[in-house]
Amino acid sequence: MLSHMRLRPVLTAFALVLGVLFAPGIGVLGGGATQAHAVTKLTHAEATARFSSSGITWSSSGGCSNRNVATCTSFDQLNLATAQGAQTLKSATGCALNITGGTETGHASGTYSHWNGYKLDFAKSTCLTNYVHNVFTYIGVRGDGAPQYQAGSGNVYADEGNHWDVTYYNCGGC
Repeated sequence: MLSHMRLRPVLTAFALVLGVLFAPGIGVLGGGATQAHAVTKLTHAEATARFSSSGITWSSSGGCSNRNVATCTSFDQLNLATAQGAQTLKSATGCALNITGGTETGHASGTYSHWNGYKLDFAKSTCLTNYVHNVFTYIGVRGDGAPQYQAGSGNVYADEGNHWDVTYYNCGGC
């Protein structure tokens, strides 16, 4: 019988493997890379209208929304499901949400990236952090050391220190 000290890392690794296998768009049941491209894209104006209607705010260190400038916060080419996921998060948590990163250049690359419309960064708040810790499942650390939590929908919340980096594979139950 494995001790608790040895069982936890084994279970964490198992959970991460299952997450990869069953995550939407990847793994053995995900439907391959084509699913990652079969998405509805929004303009910056369409996304901000959605966020405003839900009481979600956004800010930019550069005070701009140009997708090609790293200090801007842009929602141009954001996936509809990502915007809906933020709206679902807002209604589920009741927390004040402020988006600090969208589809602008300057983030890590990859299929499920900011640039491709799958990720948003949210400013840290006690309300949001408590919700993530108490409702979502801890699934271990990412390659860069960021602790990760997975929602029941499969969306992943990574604690990057001063903000939450959220990967939306779907709308979170919209």
